[in-house]
Amino acid sequence: MSMPEPSGLRMVVCIKQVPKAEQLKIDPVKKTLVREGVESEINPSDLHALEMALQLKDKHGGSLLALSMGPPRFIQALETAIGMGADEGILLSDRALGGSDTLPTSYALSKAVEHLGHFDIVFCGEETTDSSTGHVGPGMAANLDLPQLTYVVEVEIRDGHVRAKRAVEDGFEVWETTLPLVITVNHGCNHPREPTLLGKIKARTIGVIDDLNADDVGLDKDKIGLSGSPTVVDKIETVELPDRSGRIYSGEAREAVRKLLDDLEAEGII
Repeated sequence: MSMPEPSGLRMVVCIKQVPKAEQLKIDPVKKTLVREGVESEINPSDLHALEMALQLKDKHGGSLLALSMGPPRFIQALETAIGMGADEGILLSDRALGGSDTLPTSYALSKAVEHLGHFDIVFCGEETTDSSTGHVGPGMAANLDLPQLTYVVEVEIRDGHVRAKRAVEDGFEVWETTLPLVITVNHGCNHPREPTLLGKIKARTIGVIDDLNADDVGLDKDKIGLSGSPTVVDKIETVELPDRSGRIYSGEAREAVRKLLDDLEAEGII
């Protein structure tokens, strides 16, 4: 699939469909996430990345392609992205990619971006709820040999330069670089828009979603899947949460607080 020549920015946003956090399950034998039969959603940080890219598209024009890697049902995430305003979607799907950790994932997505042609900005969420590593965006920047700006909360483009505000532990930093680059977007920095009815119809009816496999983008089969993943899950432990109960302390405030403190001390909490 070839994208039309844009008058503004050419952007890619990488999105992942993840199990809802409250339904996360691990296969005790394979030690991988169980995805079948589990309700899923677009990774929240990826939604913020998509919204940031859409805001730039609204301002500067151009085109936005949503890219995802996973099983065929991940097309649902791409349909949502197009409903929100992305122009096209690509699903990189191949059984050989099953079990990939962040190293082969960033490699595979980078090869897909190279296959699709030149882009000005590649967006990723800061991390995913099913692994929380934050590795894929920086890994793509390394594979593509591009500068990167991480944990971005605001971005503006002027005369081919990108200025971004990024969150750090004690506040914010402002960095500037040139196009092209990779940006990872901080969770909660904006309010992702809802898909529109026309967008949903477009996603379902006019063929704006295509698929690629490992051979299409020239992946080295030794670098993907479980065999290409250096991360090994050694063991899994299930944490049993204790029963919780409440107590109500009534009466005059000073007496109630005194009783609360006495009980906390008696139970070794203070």
